[in-house]
Amino acid sequence: MARKRIYPMDLAGEAGSAQSAHIPLDRKRIVQKALDMLNEVGLKELSMRKIGDALGVKAASLYYHVKDKDELLQLIADQISLEMGMNWADASLPWKDQMVRWAEHFRAVLHKHRDAADIFGSTIALGPYRLQQIEALYKVFDAAGFRDEQIPWLSGMLKNYVLGFVSEEVRLTGMAQRKEVDVKSLGEQYLETYGRLPRDKFPHLIRLAPYSTGAHWEDEFHFGLKVLLDGFNAQLR
Repeated sequence: MARKRIYPMDLAGEAGSAQSAHIPLDRKRIVQKALDMLNEVGLKELSMRKIGDALGVKAASLYYHVKDKDELLQLIADQISLEMGMNWADASLPWKDQMVRWAEHFRAVLHKHRDAADIFGSTIALGPYRLQQIEALYKVFDAAGFRDEQIPWLSGMLKNYVLGFVSEEVRLTGMAQRKEVDVKSLGEQYLETYGRLPRDKFPHLIRLAPYSTGAHWEDEFHFGLKVLLDGFNAQLR
């Protein structure tokens, strides 16, 4: 079994007290290190070799515990799903309120980890904690009275709404960072650009620019949820 390298104790003795000399390599450590590195370098730069280097082992040692990077991403998505918890599910609440709570939890945990939305969008639910979230969604939709064939579809639509919304938030935030401004300033720049358009050709684009360029993300997120869930509710009738 691969072992973590032993680093010399510094003058304060912190290295020796912070970690034991021989910590066995296991799947849990690999996934946690991958999550830490994901926040540092992003999904594109994350590799088995870099994870191995960070753990002080050869990349080949990782494959004893994780088949490949695809499986690693599945495990990362499952760990993120674990962080969501199950506090959102409360049978005493109306089904729409529970779905709003689930969407809020999902959005929040996606924002905790860099490129998390991309990982969920490119992997299939196979891990126990991710499957637990899906099972709980199905249970709420079932109790609300939706037909069996509708339940997976509705769950998928809700999931995709949150993933798409977070992806857009991340995209715009990244654009602002590359321009070395905050999101509000980026929106103001685009508002000025739209304001210079010819009004005879783009009257609606100009009039609505304050709403399309402003980062009213909380209001927009919950408005979209309401529209989606109201549409779901119409299927019950």
